[in-house]
Amino acid sequence: ENSPSATLLREAAREWGMTIVGGSIPEVDDEGKLYNTCLVYDKTGTLLAKHRKVHLFDINVPGGITFRESDTLSPGTTLTAFDAGEPFGMVGLGICYDIRFPEYALLLNQKYQCQLLIYPGAFNMTTGPAHWELLQKARAVDNQCFVLTASPARSVEDSNDKRKHNKYPHYTAWGHSTVVAPWGTVVATCDEAPTVVLCDLDMPKVEEMRTGIPTRLQKRPDLYQLTDGIP
Repeated sequence: ENSPSATLLREAAREWGMTIVGGSIPEVDDEGKLYNTCLVYDKTGTLLAKHRKVHLFDINVPGGITFRESDTLSPGTTLTAFDAGEPFGMVGLGICYDIRFPEYALLLNQKYQCQLLIYPGAFNMTTGPAHWELLQKARAVDNQCFVLTASPARSVEDSNDKRKHNKYPHYTAWGHSTVVAPWGTVVATCDEAPTVVLCDLDMPKVEEMRTGIPTRLQKRPDLYQLTDGIP
C-alpha cells in the first residue's frame, strides 16, 4: 500500500478525481510469495479493489513461445469486483491470462452482475494477433457486458540486449488496447504504438442486450452449474 507504484496510483486518482485501474505490478506478501497484482483506487485515493492474477501463464507453443509464470509467481485465490458507481455499476477484474477462462468471467457476472469486465494484459506476438481481440469479444458476448483491455505499447527487442540469454529475456507485447461492446463489436481500439484510447460507454446497451437475448434467465441448472469454490 505504501510502495512507489501504489503511491503513484493513489495520488494520481486523487489529483485527477477519477477511478484508476492500475494495470499490474509485482506484489510480495508477508510470506515472501510474489503475485501479479492489480490495484484499483477511487477518486479520493481509497483502495477499491486488489486483484491477484488467478491463472498463471504457463504455456509451450511449438515454434512460438514458452513461458512459465509459476516459476516465479503464486496464483491469486479470489474473484475480484468493485462498485464503480453510476452509470457503470459493478466491474469485474482480471489480469491478462485470466481472460482465457470463461468460467472466471461467468462467475464474476453471476455473483456480482458486472456490467464491465476489465483486463490489463500483455499478450505476445504469438497469441496476440490470434486471440487478443477474439477473447475480448467472447467474454463480452458470454457475459453480455462491456470488456475493456489495456496493453503495454510494443517495444522492439534490441539486438544488443544482454538479457536475451537470461531467464527473463525481452518480452514483446502485442499492444492493441481495446473496448468491446456487449454485442461483440469493437467500439474503440488502437495499434501497438504508445497512445491513449478514449471511449464513451453506452451503458444502456448492457441491459438492452440482456433483455433482448436473456441467456441469464435461460440457463439449465438441472444440467450444469457454476459454483464459487471460495469458502
